[in-house]
Amino acid sequence: MRTTIFNTPVLTPLLRAIAAGILRLIGWKAIGKPLQDQRFVLIGAPHTSNWDFPLMLLVVLKLELKLHWMGKHSLFMFPFGGLMRWLGGIPIDRRSHHRVVDQVVARYRENPQLVVLVPPEGTRKKVQEWKTGFYHIANNADVPILMGYLDVSRKEAGLADFFYPTGDVDTDIKHIRAFYTNKKGIRPENAD
Repeated sequence: MRTTIFNTPVLTPLLRAIAAGILRLIGWKAIGKPLQDQRFVLIGAPHTSNWDFPLMLLVVLKLELKLHWMGKHSLFMFPFGGLMRWLGGIPIDRRSHHRVVDQVVARYRENPQLVVLVPPEGTRKKVQEWKTGFYHIANNADVPILMGYLDVSRKEAGLADFFYPTGDVDTDIKHIRAFYTNKKGIRPENAD
């Protein structure tokens, strides 16, 4: 994989220290510990605000993840495309179906270490149902799902448990969603 904010020599350790300081300054806790095996799909919920992104960057830097995230293609247009890719972004064109799951699964097959962050809601707006792409990516790539979260009520964000897909998408999604029932997003009115 290409060089990103999460693996740039010299700069990344400095940014990790700065991220830890900023989190301390704003009163947020990063929950979790650095992981040796970084081969999983990371979901982040609730995703209710544009502020989720900078908060996620701070937490991911502090927890030493080397992550990529999927974002709508319009975020990657000139003049910010290079910056967004360096921040770990993978552009996704949501206007048409491009077999995104198969493309990401292929990346897992090509890379022994890969973490892709996927917000299961697929948007910051209120949704009735989660999108299941993250689940199909993990199941097809034979990697676990790590449940990442933020909770404004506790001023914490971080990593919870691994979930191993069974292939029963409906049952598994219910189990995963149960973890998030008491997590409060930055804009709770946008939560499902």
